[in-house]
Amino acid sequence: MNNLVKVTRPNQNDNDSNKDKNKNSDIAVITIDNPPVNALSPGVPEAISAAIDEINADPAVKAAVVIGAGRTFVAGADIKEFVKMTAAGARRATLLPLLLRIEDSAKPVVMAIHGSAFGGGLELAMSGHYRVASPTAQVGQPEVKLGIIPGAGGTQRLPRLVGLAKAVEMCAEGKPVSAREAAALGLIDQLIEGDLLAGAISFAHDVAGKPAPKTRERTAKLGTPTENAAIFAAARSVAAKKQRGLKAPLAAINAIEAGTSLSFDEGCQAEAKFFTECLFSDQSKALIHVFFGEREVAKIPDVPKETPTLPVNRVAVVGSGTMGGGIAMVFANAGIPVLLKDVDEAALAAGMGKIRKNYATSVERGRFTQAFVDERLQMITPVPSYDAFSSVDMVVEAVFEGMALKKEVFAELDRVCRPGAILASNTSTLNIDEIAAATSRPESVIGTHFFSPANVMRLLEIVRGKKTSNEVIATCMQLSKKLGKIGVLVGNCRGFVGNRMFGPYRREAQFLIEEGADIEAVDQSLVEFGNAMGPLATGDLAGLDVGWRIRKEYRHLEKPGIRQPFAEDRLCELGRYGQKTSKGWYRYDENRRPIADPEVIALIRKWSAEAGVPQRQISSDEIVDRCTYALVNEGARILEEGYALRAVDIDIIYLNGYGFPAYRGGPMWYADTVGLPKVYQRVCEFQQQHGELWAPAPLLKRLAEAGKTFAEFDKEQLAAA
Repeated sequence: MNNLVKVTRPNQNDNDSNKDKNKNSDIAVITIDNPPVNALSPGVPEAISAAIDEINADPAVKAAVVIGAGRTFVAGADIKEFVKMTAAGARRATLLPLLLRIEDSAKPVVMAIHGSAFGGGLELAMSGHYRVASPTAQVGQPEVKLGIIPGAGGTQRLPRLVGLAKAVEMCAEGKPVSAREAAALGLIDQLIEGDLLAGAISFAHDVAGKPAPKTRERTAKLGTPTENAAIFAAARSVAAKKQRGLKAPLAAINAIEAGTSLSFDEGCQAEAKFFTECLFSDQSKALIHVFFGEREVAKIPDVPKETPTLPVNRVAVVGSGTMGGGIAMVFANAGIPVLLKDVDEAALAAGMGKIRKNYATSVERGRFTQAFVDERLQMITPVPSYDAFSSVDMVVEAVFEGMALKKEVFAELDRVCRPGAILASNTSTLNIDEIAAATSRPESVIGTHFFSPANVMRLLEIVRGKKTSNEVIATCMQLSKKLGKIGVLVGNCRGFVGNRMFGPYRREAQFLIEEGADIEAVDQSLVEFGNAMGPLATGDLAGLDVGWRIRKEYRHLEKPGIRQPFAEDRLCELGRYGQKTSKGWYRYDENRRPIADPEVIALIRKWSAEAGVPQRQISSDEIVDRCTYALVNEGARILEEGYALRAVDIDIIYLNGYGFPAYRGGPMWYADTVGLPKVYQRVCEFQQQHGELWAPAPLLKRLAEAGKTFAEFDKEQLAAA
C-alpha cells in the first residue's frame, strides 16, 4: 500500500474492555485519499487492491467500508492517463481486475459515497457488495462527454442494478442521478443521514458474516429480448437527435446490448472493444482537449493567482432589451441583486415583461421551479434613473451597439458610480479603450461580452483594455464562474475573438450564395459537419440588421477594391431582418420554423448577374472548407497578434458561443487534426481563386511549413511564459 489509501479500524483499543467502544472494531475502513477529487490515478487502484488483500487476511475483520477522504468519494479516473494511453498508442491495464477482486472478497465490502461517484468512481462503487450514500451525493457514468464509454464493467454492472432502460440513459447521455433517485432505482442500498462514516460502519456491522451479493451475478433486471429491443431502438433514436454525430453514445448502447445476450465476462470483452475504439478516436481526443481547455482558459499568465478580487454583491444593468434583460437574469440566477434601467418607463416595462416570459418558459420546461423564479424576480429592481447606481459594485452596459451612445452612457456612469466600481460594456465589436476614454477611470473599464440568449449561453468573452487593472480582470474571471459561465479573456480588437472570426465565416457563406449555391445547401452542409446551425439561419436568428448596423459603423475602414458580400445588406434594405420580421434568408411561420423562400433566391440571382458574379455548382466539401478554413485563418492571425492567449481559448469560444461541434474540438484543434500543411494548401488555393481576403495568416504558414500544430504552438508559448 501507499499513502493514497489507508486502512484503519474504528474504536479499536486492545487494552480497553469496554465492549461499546470496541463493538465495531471488526469493521475495517479503507480511505481513499488522493486530493482534490480522489481520482483513480496510478497507485490508487494498486493500493485499494492491497487493502482488500489485507482485510481478507485479517481474521479479526468481518467487513470493510470504502470511503473517500475530503469532499468526495471518487470523481472518476485520471483523465490524463487517457491522454498518455493514446499518445503511447497502446492500451494500459484497466480497473476491471481490481473490481473483480473486490467483488470476490470473502468479506462484505460497503462503498460509502458522498460528493460524487462518476465514471470509474461509480464502477468502483458497483463492484462493492453494498452501497450507502449521503442524500446529497450524485452518481453517474458521464464518459460519453469525453467521447468514450465506461471501460471497467460499467455497461455490464449498471443494468444489473438499475435496469436496462435507466442504464442506457445514464451511459448514453452521461447525466448524473441524485443519491435519492439512485436509491429508488436500487443502485444505493441505504441513504445515510448525518455522519456517513458512522452510518456506513453500522451498516457494515449489520451485513457482516452474511452472504455478500455480487453485482455481476444479478440478472433479474436484464429484461427480455422483446422488451430490450424497444429500449435500444428508442435510445438510438434519441442519440441520433440529441447527440448528432457523436460515436460514443451508440457505442455505450452497443456495449449494454452485448451484455444482455452474453455472459458477464464476454460482455466485458465487448465493452473493452468499444471502449478502445472510442478512446483512440479523433472525437475522444477532441473532447478530452475540450475538457482540459475549459480549465486552461481560466489561467492568465500576466494576472497572478494571488491578485485580489473586488466584491460584486450588487450590480446594475443599463438597457432592458434582449441582451440587457438576459444579463439581468444571469445575475439574479446567481443570487446577485440587480438594478435594471432603460430610457423610459415603457421600455422598462417591456423589458421586465420579456424577463417574466422567459422565466415562465423555464418553469414550463421544468428548468426552474416557480418558487425559484419568484425569488429571482424579487432580485431584479427596475429603476427609471441612475440615482441608485452609487450603491452598486458593477454596472454592465447593454445598450444599442453604437459608439456615440455607449460613450454617453459611460460618461454618465463615471459621474454617478462610486470609485472602484467596475464599469463593463456588453459590446460585441466596439473599441473598449475608446469607451473607457469617456471616463476618468479606464482602469475600471472592461468588456463583458455575453452571448445571446445571455441567460442560456455559457460563453462570456472578457475584453481587457490597455488600462484595465489586473484586479478588475481577476474579478470578472472569478465572477464568470459564479454566473455559471466560461470566461475567456481576449484582447481589444474589432469584433474581439469570436465575432472577428465570425465575420470571415459568414462572409464566405454569403459569397457561396452569390456564386450559385443554394441557401439550404450552405446551411445543411455546415450542420452535417456538426454545427448547431448553419451561418445563414444563425444570421436570421440573431437579426440581420445587427450585422448590417455594425458594417455601416465600420464601412470607412474597408479597403477599396476588395470584394465584399452584398446580398445580406440588400435583404436588410428590403426590411428582411430575419426571424424578428418573419423574413430574412428564409421565411418563418408563426412558430419561427424556417421555410425556403424562392423570392430570395430569385433576388440574389438577379443581383449576382448585375454584379457580374459567375454562377456555378458548388460542392458540400467546398462549402465546409471555405467557411471553416476562413475561421481557422482568421484565428491564426488573432493568435499571432496576441488577441487570444492560446489556440485553445479560441476553441473554447467557438464551442460555447457559436455552436461549433465539440467532438471536433474547436476550429483550431480541427485544423490540427486535418493537418496544417493541408489546411494551408487549401487556403492558398482559395487565395488564387478569390483574392486578397484569403491571404494565409503568417502563423498558419509558419506552422504548416514546420510540420507543427496549434497545440504545439500553445505549449511553446506556455514554456516561453
